[in-house]
Amino acid sequence: MKRRKFTQLSLCGLGGLAISCASEQQPANTIKATSGDTLKIWWQEGFYPEEIDALKQIIEQWKAQSQVDVELSVIPQKDILAALERALATNTDDIPDIFYSGSADLTTIPRLAWNGELVDVSDVIQSVENYYTTDVLSGVNYQNKTAGTRSFYAVPLMQSAIHIHYWEDLLINAIGERRATIPKDWQGFWDFWQSAHTRLQASQGAEIYSVGMPMSLSLDTYNNFEQFLEAHSVSVLDEAGNFAITETNRAALVDAIADYARFYLNGTVPPDSVDWDNTGNNVSLLSRKSLMTVNHTLSAPGSQRSDSETYYKKLSTVEWPSKPDGRPMRYVIEIKQAVLLAQSTQQTAAKDFLTFLAQPNNLSAYTKGAQGRYLPVMPDLFEDGFWQEQQDTHISVAVKQLQNTRPAYQVLNPAYGEVAAQNVWGQIMNKIATGELDSNAAADEAIATIQTIFDDWQ
Repeated sequence: MKRRKFTQLSLCGLGGLAISCASEQQPANTIKATSGDTLKIWWQEGFYPEEIDALKQIIEQWKAQSQVDVELSVIPQKDILAALERALATNTDDIPDIFYSGSADLTTIPRLAWNGELVDVSDVIQSVENYYTTDVLSGVNYQNKTAGTRSFYAVPLMQSAIHIHYWEDLLINAIGERRATIPKDWQGFWDFWQSAHTRLQASQGAEIYSVGMPMSLSLDTYNNFEQFLEAHSVSVLDEAGNFAITETNRAALVDAIADYARFYLNGTVPPDSVDWDNTGNNVSLLSRKSLMTVNHTLSAPGSQRSDSETYYKKLSTVEWPSKPDGRPMRYVIEIKQAVLLAQSTQQTAAKDFLTFLAQPNNLSAYTKGAQGRYLPVMPDLFEDGFWQEQQDTHISVAVKQLQNTRPAYQVLNPAYGEVAAQNVWGQIMNKIATGELDSNAAADEAIATIQTIFDDWQ
C-alpha cells in the first residue's frame, strides 16, 4: 500500500507574514553533502512521501553525471517561506541556491524578481522552451525594476486550477441525486448544493454540511475567491497590470463577495470554516463533514489513491458551471516554479540542475510522484497513461479545465503578490463571517487596501 499523509499548513506560510510567524527551528530533513562545492536546494515538503522520493531520485541521477554534491533541505510548507525571508533579511551564508515553495508563486517570487533577488534563467527555459505552452511560460515571465524589463526568473514545474470535489455516494444515498442531475448553469449549480443541505442533515445528522467553503485567513480562501472574481468577470487588474476596480465594476465585485459569502451566512458551511488552515477544507471533506468543497489542487482525491473504491466510485470531481452571464468558465492557473537566488555562489551548477530537472522525463516522474495533486506543464506529458484514464473523473475534469485559462495576476504586477501575502480576500471574508462587514463594506475595504498596496509599491 502506498504511503499517505497530509502536511499541516498554516498562515505562517504566507510571504507577507512570514517573519512574524517564523519558527526558530532549522530546516527539517536535511541531507548533507560531503564536499566543499555543494549545491544547496531548499524544497517544500510534499503532501505525499512519493513526491520527495521522486525528487531525490532525480538529484541522484544528476549528481552521477555532474559530479556535484547536493545538500537537499526538505522543509514543511508552514516554515519554508519564513526560513527564506529570515535568511535573506539577515544576509546569512545559509541561503539556498535553488528554492521551491508551493505558494511562493503567489506571494514571494514576483517580489524577489522585481527586486533583483533572482537570477534570470532564460537560458534554462530556452533549452526546453518548445515543450512548454505559451500560457505556462507567461506565468514565469516577471518584471525586474533594475533591468527595466521582463524576463524568465523561474522554471515551471507543475500547474493547478481550482477544483470542485464532492461525495457521489452521499449525493445518491442521502439526497437522491447524482452527477447527471447537477445543474451546469451558475445559479442552478450553487442553489443545488445549498438546497441539498436540509436533506443531507435530515439523513446524516447535524454534523454534516453541504458546502465546504473556507471563510478563514487561509490561502485557500484567497484562491477560491479569485475564481469567483473570474466567474463574475471582475477584472481586478487591467492588461497593463494597473489596479482596475472603479465605480464602473465595483458592483460586480460586490456581487462576487455576496455570492461567495452566502453559503456561510445561510448556514450551509461548517461554522469552524472561519478557523480553517490550508488543509481545513480537505479535512472537512475527507472526514465527511462536508458534502462538497472547492480546492486549488487535487490533493483531496490524491490522498485516496490507495483506496480504489473511494477514489473511483465514492469521491468525485465535477466541472465548474458556466459563468453567471452564461459564458464558459475561464480558470485561474497557478504555475508551481523553482527559482535560483541571486546570492547563489553555485549559479552554473544550479542552472545545470534546473535544466536537468526540466527535462520532460524528469518533470513527468516528479509530477506523478506528487500523485497528480498538480498537473503537468508540458502538453506531451499528458500522453502518459497516468493522465489518460477516463474513469478517473478527478484528473479528466482537471485536464479539461486547462483548455480555457488565465495566469494569476501576480505575473502582471508584483504588487499583487502583496495582495495575496496580506490575504485581502481572506480578511474580508472572515470579517463577513464574524459580522464585522457586509458585502458592500467588504468591497470598500478590499478596494482601499489594494489601492494602498499599489500606491506604496516600489
